[in-house]
Amino acid sequence: MKELIQQAANLLKNTNHIAVLTGAGVSKESGVPTFRDAMEGLWAKYDPQELATPQAFQRNPKLVWDWYQFRRDLVRQAKPNPGHFALAKIEARQPQTWIITQNVDNLHEQAGSQQVIHLHGNIAQSKCFFDCQGSPTLIDDSLLDASKSPPDCPHCGKWVRPNVVWFGESLPIDALNHATYISQICDVMLVIGTSGLVYPAAGLPKFARQHGAKIIEINPIDSAITPIAHLKLTGASGEVLPQILELWT
Repeated sequence: MKELIQQAANLLKNTNHIAVLTGAGVSKESGVPTFRDAMEGLWAKYDPQELATPQAFQRNPKLVWDWYQFRRDLVRQAKPNPGHFALAKIEARQPQTWIITQNVDNLHEQAGSQQVIHLHGNIAQSKCFFDCQGSPTLIDDSLLDASKSPPDCPHCGKWVRPNVVWFGESLPIDALNHATYISQICDVMLVIGTSGLVYPAAGLPKFARQHGAKIIEINPIDSAITPIAHLKLTGASGEVLPQILELWT
């Protein structure tokens, strides 16, 4: 394993552009439940896919808003783990490092990463359900009436919703285009804690490899990315990434 970690360190320190694709496994190391793991207690009787669609919100906006408030509380309690901090240090050493995350928390930013692309939105943000001022119409939470579930948009008076991508919705086009560009120009892509099953994010490592990038996967288990990875480092990001930094000399 140490030899593989040394190979990864050598690839990273001798490159100009690094892309990092992170999935739910990275946040789970900080105690953030995965999408399905969040279905506990009062929420155990619900199917998460029935709570994370525009249609579900239109049918029962209070139920969906309350579930996302529950998830927001879980995220607020989480702190960055050693993997998050290691990625911030990699960016400090190689400024042309971009993190492309499928996670809706801001743990990468809390750890110090500056260049983060959120493919699936940010659960800490709220926006108008109808994007009445353009897409997205982000709303400052201080302007919202917290006694309402969901609150009203201060611009149009209609519903406010979490700024996340729901099932059946397209990814934010600017974020997807930026992620695609970074995947095209990177020399190395780290793929960390993702199953490689959720598209279009899952297609980025293959796209990067087609354009000449070396793919390094960090995951405790094999994934759909494993067959195309040049290096597979088995373990949690909080364990493996600090070891890479130690050998990056």
